[in-house]
Amino acid sequence: MTTRPTTLSGRSPVDDPAATGPGASAASGLSRPLTEGGEAVVEVAEGEAGERVDRWLAGRLPALSRSRLKSLIEAGALSTGGATIDEPSTRVKAGQRFRLAVPEAVPAVPEAQAAELTILHEDAELLVLDKPAGLVVHPAPGNPDRTLVNALLAHCGEAFAGIGGVRRPGIVHRLDKDTSGLMVVAKTERAHLALTRQFAERSIERQYLALAWGRPAVPAARAGREGEGPPAGWGEIAGNIGRSPRNRKKMAVLASGGKPAVTRYRVEALYAGGAVSRLACRLLTGRTHQIRVHLASRGHPLLGDPLYGRARPAARMALPPAAQAAVEGFARQALHAGRLGFSHPADGRWLGFDAPPPADLADLMARLESL
Repeated sequence: MTTRPTTLSGRSPVDDPAATGPGASAASGLSRPLTEGGEAVVEVAEGEAGERVDRWLAGRLPALSRSRLKSLIEAGALSTGGATIDEPSTRVKAGQRFRLAVPEAVPAVPEAQAAELTILHEDAELLVLDKPAGLVVHPAPGNPDRTLVNALLAHCGEAFAGIGGVRRPGIVHRLDKDTSGLMVVAKTERAHLALTRQFAERSIERQYLALAWGRPAVPAARAGREGEGPPAGWGEIAGNIGRSPRNRKKMAVLASGGKPAVTRYRVEALYAGGAVSRLACRLLTGRTHQIRVHLASRGHPLLGDPLYGRARPAARMALPPAAQAAVEGFARQALHAGRLGFSHPADGRWLGFDAPPPADLADLMARLESL
């Protein structure tokens, strides 16, 4: 079925604009609400120039709340002239045409679906688990079920005391689908607020194991005030991260806009004369794809990364054929959240956890170490 995006121009708001998407009928003239998924194209009138794009869209598309529009913009759903707009504060210009893609709605209450989970710690307030690669954290378009949230609802059930008045898991941080490793999940409102605060204050310890192409440089230690800059032996990448203006499925380091991001790294081992590095990475912030984007921006993409590491590095040719085959066969980014530490929300005691790399990553490392 072929459908067309709704096009709006002028000042009059449309309470329920037509949508394009599965279920819409262009032939009959019937359509479902935009809130259920679809696309709208909206043009800025002369008298509207200078408004924030989120506020302007809220006036033009009142079927969507401003907070919903803001989240859609930050997710890369808005574009103009082929460029993605991911800053809600962007000012609009007369004559601009914006295209907003609204994903299909997902069920308000995810279904409890049993799945095997590797849980390292659980009490009345929280649990810590080792997420396998391939498991999506939240239901979303394209992954409506069989996610970590679905599995947690089946595992905990009534044990969730309620987050925001709803019995649901308190997801305070995420891992990409194909990144393995440690996560902490809140079971109570108190734990959710306390853990969220620790993440904001950067008091939570998070360390990742990564395999990257080449050898990232580590600057010589510089004298400075205590707590300023990375510790000796660690390098640091600081650069704002936002939606790529050329590919909305990717993030990028931006010269302007985006959100501040800082990644620290330490070279722990070199393979094949420096063709590949094993790194320890620590996050001072938590942006989407942060480690992957930062390392790729310095010319050291992660092995196996389908989004940021597809370019064939010259370093690959330094590997023996067997090692090249092992790398080619590694079908995900070589990244594992191996260490997690935080203060328990109930009594303040420090909890620290370590998780070894899963079998696929451990096998790749063994092959590289044998060179």
